[in-house]
Amino acid sequence: MKIRNQWPVLPIVAGLASGLLTGCGTESGDSAGDGSNVVVGMSDDVLATDPASGYDPGSWLLFNNVFQSLLSFPKGATEPQPEAAEACAFSDTQTRVYKCTLKDGLKFSNGDALTSEDVKFSFDRMLKINDPDGPAIMFPTLDKVETPDEKTVVFQLNTADATFPSKIASGAGSIVDHNEYEAGKLRKDGQAVGSGPYKLDSFDDGQAVFSVNENYQGTAKVKNTGVTLKFFDGDQTALKQAIQNEEVDIAYRGLTAGDVAGMEKADDGTGTEVVEGSSAEVQHLVFNMDDPVAGKLGVRKAIAHLLDREALIKDVYQGTATPLYSIIPAGIAGHNTAFFDTYGARPSRAKAQAALREDNITGKVKLTLWSTPSRYGPATDQELNAIAGQLNASGLFDASVKSVPFGQYEKDIAAGKYGVYVKGWVPDYPDADNFTAPFFGKGNVLSNNYDNSTITGSLIPRTAATTNRASTDKEFGELQDIVADELPVLPVWQAKQYAVVRDGVYGLEYCLDASTVFRFWELSKDA
Repeated sequence: MKIRNQWPVLPIVAGLASGLLTGCGTESGDSAGDGSNVVVGMSDDVLATDPASGYDPGSWLLFNNVFQSLLSFPKGATEPQPEAAEACAFSDTQTRVYKCTLKDGLKFSNGDALTSEDVKFSFDRMLKINDPDGPAIMFPTLDKVETPDEKTVVFQLNTADATFPSKIASGAGSIVDHNEYEAGKLRKDGQAVGSGPYKLDSFDDGQAVFSVNENYQGTAKVKNTGVTLKFFDGDQTALKQAIQNEEVDIAYRGLTAGDVAGMEKADDGTGTEVVEGSSAEVQHLVFNMDDPVAGKLGVRKAIAHLLDREALIKDVYQGTATPLYSIIPAGIAGHNTAFFDTYGARPSRAKAQAALREDNITGKVKLTLWSTPSRYGPATDQELNAIAGQLNASGLFDASVKSVPFGQYEKDIAAGKYGVYVKGWVPDYPDADNFTAPFFGKGNVLSNNYDNSTITGSLIPRTAATTNRASTDKEFGELQDIVADELPVLPVWQAKQYAVVRDGVYGLEYCLDASTVFRFWELSKDA
């Protein structure tokens, strides 16, 4: 997800940190905070209120709380469960027909009944609009949606896709009222009508205000009277000051690594606590396989042998990330350690030099590492400069860094102008498929001219057709081993997810897991 339209939470851990078991960020046993409004601050923007358009973390935060999907991810879970649906299942053995039955009595916040017509309308509309900044890209396998009756929805797929339930459980599966939205046009008035736990009361450049949707029928148990989401427009300093000055109850997304590390260590009497949760966000170096320098396997192997992830985590991210040695992050089924097994955890100049010699490269390798200053985190440029320093310290490279604005960055990557560049990825859904098919499948989003027929012709189709996701570990392991050998990308780090919370605010730990769903309804605070 959002490799196009995001910058990440601070840079995993396979579960919540043990420190979350007590403290102001954890759930109150007697729900002492029920009934209060909670104020959340973040430095991300919400780029869209219409789910046919938004494909960024801020927008999906809004979608997950205002709209329902047929399925949803319960807190701490990676398997979707029924939400607006009473039940969903594949009705064929080829995983090409997916059928859902809606719950009784579903209503939108405006009182309109939610029926199968609205579900079909929502998916048809999203695909028809096909907004370049929207989630339609997630549904290449969806052929058509049928509605035999007002409670039944049948999705006909053009190819086997066992991950389809996870896709429709994400923000991309948001159901809109067909009476409130135009079939071929995005809504631009900043309003939203859904059937989720919350109503969007107002939205402007400064904040979004949410109140409880009294018509909601679903699995969420709301523990507050509403949420106010304040936007800090990338200003990390202002966000830090806001949590310290009691202007917000929670600071979510956008604090710098230094701020988080400092606030974890400090006992400054400000009544705040850093809460750490799990995340499946990753960052990679990407290699253009057609580049005259990065296209050489010896160069890529040498970089893999010289990359010191531990030093980056310590010096750049101050412990707020975890070294990543896999395409599929820890905590996601299918994860292995292919890059650790192939290249080790410690830099080796000797192995790097040997890799270059095997490719008949004897002089210093002149190389530019391309970065973009904020889209993948406020420390991205610092990180890339540190990697260039590691390469140059070996005496085998003459590496430099260039950083360009994100819009130009994406255009240049698509045009094949860069040899080595950085990409971050926040998953759409917590399945190994979302870390592999977008990168190595047909028409991959990395634009790095990599293709492997075993991956595209066998491994991805086989895993996509397997409903028992745990049984795909062997195929995903083989895929990761191929990628480690051929090196179209080099994993760097996996995020830890952080937020800062004030005393007397509870439930935040249920908002920070690998599903990427920030659950407003879990938040409460003392009156």
